[in-house]
Amino acid sequence: MRSPSVLRALPLVELGGLVLVALLCLVFHLRLPGRLPSEGDYRAVAERLKAEARPGDAVLLFPWWAERARLFVPPDVPVYGYLGSDRDDLTAHPRVWVLGQPELPRSDEDGFLASFLPERRAVGTPTREGPLSLALYENGRHRPRRFVATDAYAKARVYLESPDGTRRDCPFDGRAHRCPGPSHLYVAPEWHEILYEPRRCLWMHAPGGPQRLVAEFDGVPGGLGLRLEGGIIWEHAWPKDARFTTTYMGVDDEASGSQLLEVAVPPGLEGVQKAEVRLPEGEARTVKVWVRSENADRRQVCLDVLAVEPAVGVRG
Repeated sequence: MRSPSVLRALPLVELGGLVLVALLCLVFHLRLPGRLPSEGDYRAVAERLKAEARPGDAVLLFPWWAERARLFVPPDVPVYGYLGSDRDDLTAHPRVWVLGQPELPRSDEDGFLASFLPERRAVGTPTREGPLSLALYENGRHRPRRFVATDAYAKARVYLESPDGTRRDCPFDGRAHRCPGPSHLYVAPEWHEILYEPRRCLWMHAPGGPQRLVAEFDGVPGGLGLRLEGGIIWEHAWPKDARFTTTYMGVDDEASGSQLLEVAVPPGLEGVQKAEVRLPEGEARTVKVWVRSENADRRQVCLDVLAVEPAVGVRG
């Protein structure tokens, strides 16, 4: 048993602990304003970006949750910042500006650089504006794009295809190719999130049963990498209920009927799934981009198809 003196001291110990926590919190909040950028700091960074950013450049936030910077970056420069964006190849962009706040608590600059730096090379001199840092990098992971399905969607031929080859057209209304049946059966570029990553991709909801939703694209050049990227959006990917079925996304060569790419997305598989094949040299071809799943429930697919050159690498 504890002595009476110990029992009498416990409230004082608890009080002392509370006072210590309160003091630590007070110190943290008193120091915090010095770690946060002023509006002038943000505007100074924005002015440099306006003066020096080129078409095709992107801004990567570090840490990814330092979102206020988005309000000041010039609107023509894409901004990336989401859970996992440190590892994003950013293949669409030849140069990447890293807009950082390395002094923020738990920013983990070493961890960020370990993910970001491979195949990147610093260009010029980094600048500091208060607690903000801005540094430019050549992106050796850049893959120049020669075809992008989300950009070419308006000229696509879209239809529902049965196993026997029967087709039902999905007419284009100026904004989307709308199919007969439920209102979610259409093809159009939209912004969606796939495991925290915002992506502009083609909405192509699986129609259910043996049917495929197909979008045909002309003019896909040969001699390049044909790349399929996509997945199930939002929270619809993670459930593993037995009633849900695997979703299949693929790309076929229209002339030969051969399958070029296929990706299977079983229930519970989250994130962007990717597949790539090298197209032979030769004339441009027509490809059929398709999606199917026996049970259409929670099969909200968003995907893109790209014809890309090899990664540019880092110049010596």
